[in-house]
Amino acid sequence: MLTPYGNNLKIYIEGGSHDEKIELVMDGFPSGMQVDEAALSAFMLRRAPGQNAFSTARKEADKPVFLSGLTDGKTDGSRIHAVIYNSNQHSSDYSFVKETPRPSHADFCAIQKYGPDADLRGGGHYSGRLTSLLCVAGALCKQYLQEKGIQVFAHIYSIGGIKDTPFDLCNVADAERETLALTPFPVLDEQQGQKMQEKILAAKEDGDSVGGVVECAVTGLPVGLGEHLFAGAEGRIAACMFSVPAVKGVEFGNGFGCADLLGSQNNDPFTTDGERIYTKTNNCGGILGGMTNGMPLVFRAAFKPTPSIAKEQDTVSLSKKENTKLRIKGRHDPCIVQRAVPVTEAVAAIAICDMLLD
Repeated sequence: MLTPYGNNLKIYIEGGSHDEKIELVMDGFPSGMQVDEAALSAFMLRRAPGQNAFSTARKEADKPVFLSGLTDGKTDGSRIHAVIYNSNQHSSDYSFVKETPRPSHADFCAIQKYGPDADLRGGGHYSGRLTSLLCVAGALCKQYLQEKGIQVFAHIYSIGGIKDTPFDLCNVADAERETLALTPFPVLDEQQGQKMQEKILAAKEDGDSVGGVVECAVTGLPVGLGEHLFAGAEGRIAACMFSVPAVKGVEFGNGFGCADLLGSQNNDPFTTDGERIYTKTNNCGGILGGMTNGMPLVFRAAFKPTPSIAKEQDTVSLSKKENTKLRIKGRHDPCIVQRAVPVTEAVAAIAICDMLLD
């Protein structure tokens, strides 16, 4: 049984990495929006593999085919059903995983839960390949939000400990969004970006991988989106963010940094210019009591290093119950963080759009 995401939008994703196709079903999307197909294609291209030396050499067009939900390029209020046809699979590269599970992959858990026939080709249902469908849904949601003056954009916050210039939590500007839109490697500090690229290539040369953090901002939000307790804005964004296989942590505002502060340092004092009421700081990341407070909503997501690496690793033989060694072959990203930037934007857009429809 498929489990959907969303209270108002209901998003279902089905299929495996090496199936003929993977599928998105989305119920509840508003009707009457003219889809900008060029913008959708450009957004999908940002996540697609095979773009540069920092991603897998696998080539996938990642072009969605809409089977329903659009009439003459406009959303018609019916169920949106889109498919992406898979190609360029090397399933034989994964013939070993049912005998020797890969460290930090879902192989072992899936075999124990579903038995030896679990589909683990290319990671199966647990693959980051499925995030391409999140990007289809997120691209539509981003366009819907833009019509309402809400912008969603992200950058590489860090890779392997090398940090980009962070967003100003109080004043995330359109200039930053425009800069990132024109930058193939999405950072605000070009020199730091160059160091990150060198770090990725060094890991690749060594048969290893490296992780990092993506920072995302949402501007133009009204006050009061989200609810208390289980329907809070943080929880709804984080729930969708943790559907991305490589995500291991999410923080809002100053996040874990608030644990080292006094209340007098962490609190965000209110002020006014006679018209607008806002806060002098934004340590909360734009959310109070589960509700947006009108300040920029800023969060960060931590992505683990790609677990498929060329180095020899320890594993076990499941049939023999013996310790053994494993060396993974195939085409894998030395770092997924660059491709995760549009995925993070997509997740934020989906969650915000779902809350707007409350």
